[in-house]
Amino acid sequence: MTDQDEHSERARSAAAAAKYEKWKENGVLLRAFFYIAGTHLLAGFVWLLFMLGEHAEK
Repeated sequence: MTDQDEHSERARSAAAAAKYEKWKENGVLLRAFFYIAGTHLLAGFVWLLFMLGEHAEK
């Protein structure tokens, strides 16, 4: 293997690693968004139940 082939192989490997890291980063951000949004929706639903229970005729 020549020095040029070795250099291009390292460059491809580094590019693939960078792409994989970016893909993982996007996955983490997407997961965090859904967890935060889901938690807020659940909290809003619980708040709505308390509001409806407070105003219910007893």
